[in-house]
Amino acid sequence: MDSAEALSDAVLAIAAEHAVEPVLQKLVDAARELAGARYAAIGVPDGDGGFGQFITSGMSDELIASLGELPRTHGLLGAMLESDVAQRATDIRRDPRFRGWWPDAHPSMSSFLGVPIVARGAVAGAFYLTDKEGADTFSDDDQALIETFAAHAALAIENARLHERSRELSIVEERNRLARELHDAVTQKLFGVVLAAQSGAALLHRDAEAAGTQLRLVGELASEAMDELRSVIVHLRPPALESEGLAVALGKHVDVLRRAHGLAIELDVAGDHRVAAGIETDVFRIAQEALHNALRHAGAGHIAVRLRCEDERLELTVSDDGAGFDVGAVRSRRLGLTTMAERARAVDGDLELRSSPGAGTTVRLVVRP
Repeated sequence: MDSAEALSDAVLAIAAEHAVEPVLQKLVDAARELAGARYAAIGVPDGDGGFGQFITSGMSDELIASLGELPRTHGLLGAMLESDVAQRATDIRRDPRFRGWWPDAHPSMSSFLGVPIVARGAVAGAFYLTDKEGADTFSDDDQALIETFAAHAALAIENARLHERSRELSIVEERNRLARELHDAVTQKLFGVVLAAQSGAALLHRDAEAAGTQLRLVGELASEAMDELRSVIVHLRPPALESEGLAVALGKHVDVLRRAHGLAIELDVAGDHRVAAGIETDVFRIAQEALHNALRHAGAGHIAVRLRCEDERLELTVSDDGAGFDVGAVRSRRLGLTTMAERARAVDGDLELRSSPGAGTTVRLVVRP
């Protein structure tokens, strides 16, 4: 594979990632491979004399742990963040700027190639590559290739940051929505519980029958408030979906529902579960809605969730032994079913809904990412 093709493949691989830290890891891994370096790092300054992020490639987790705290932006490391000019050295240890941070456990390094990552006219980070494989030093071609790659890296980092900011805004909007729902529904019901309890206490010695009526109302209102809280729990988006993937997020969500509803929910997961972030989100939402319907409307005694992601095929099944319903009669009146179908279409998936009165319900989604 020639350098242009290798560069193209690296850029395409990184384009699918949206979170900053995974983007940085893919960038540094790709830079090390493109330049033929034994070790590589990518540093992003924190604006306060240190690195906000400093991610390596070519070192084991045990070695990284033994090095201790992140390096400061001094010496040759810092020099890369002060100029938009690449730096090369045959032996990094003989460079006059080589000083300061160098733990005893740090591997010995010689040849060096440093390339700044420039975004919007400012140095936003740098690639650090050491120990050229099969040669004493990095070549002009190596430098030109990494400089080209650094331009793509700047765009990838900026896009990932924009995506994370957008996600943060979405989280804030979701938090505000939940606050409104809690205020409009749960808070009002709990206020009713307080009033009914006070009324029941006042009537207890004067009119036992009326007091009993008020206390029964307390129980009904409390039960409704619990239903509203459970509904809110169903629509929460766990942070695990972004950081740990669909399988882990679904597992945590099912665990929350088990504890909230005291119901047996079976979860069966197999295969390689990491797929594109957009697909994970829609599949998770479909699973949420199917579980919500089974818990809220079906009166099910048992729910089974099955997730398979292997051989370029993702399959999600949520089935229950509840009351079931006439699909043709209900679909148009339940927004949740329509939303599931829309989400399935958004990921080019096939959604199948099987149910009939007294025979339970099965929701099955098949996606070929």
